[in-house]
Amino acid sequence: MADQMGILERRRIEAEILKPVYEEMVARFGEAAAQEALDAAITRAAMTAASNFAKAEPEGTSLQSFADLMPLWQKDDALRMEVQRQDETHYDFNVTRCRYAEMYREMGLGHIGHLLSCNRDGAFCEGYDPKMKMTRTQTIMQGASHCDFRYTYEE
Repeated sequence: MADQMGILERRRIEAEILKPVYEEMVARFGEAAAQEALDAAITRAAMTAASNFAKAEPEGTSLQSFADLMPLWQKDDALRMEVQRQDETHYDFNVTRCRYAEMYREMGLGHIGHLLSCNRDGAFCEGYDPKMKMTRTQTIMQGASHCDFRYTYEE
């Protein structure tokens, strides 16, 4: 995993490609339709990516195997996290700094950053293991002081 590209860099590359596509969709179909299409496409991509990560787990998926993937999202100081609870059925943490949000704002994409990154989280969780559930009530991307991730694993 150490030699694998971090998710922050991957999202930057994707955003550079998606920005002109999104702008063209807005010009042709309007903001609401463009955001709806972007949301659907990215949700589907997150489910596929999660499924691929799950298939690569030699021992099968678990909340711990999911937590073990976090360094990919943290690489390049992309997220600063404070773990609140971690055991077999709970993985709770707060993100106190999000370079994803910073990057999208710098790229002029802050208004759709939640579609480009945040909305992936629940879909990724579901695609990785249907027994995992995620709740989050706030994100830095949408102006909160921190993101509150709460994952549960139901046997």
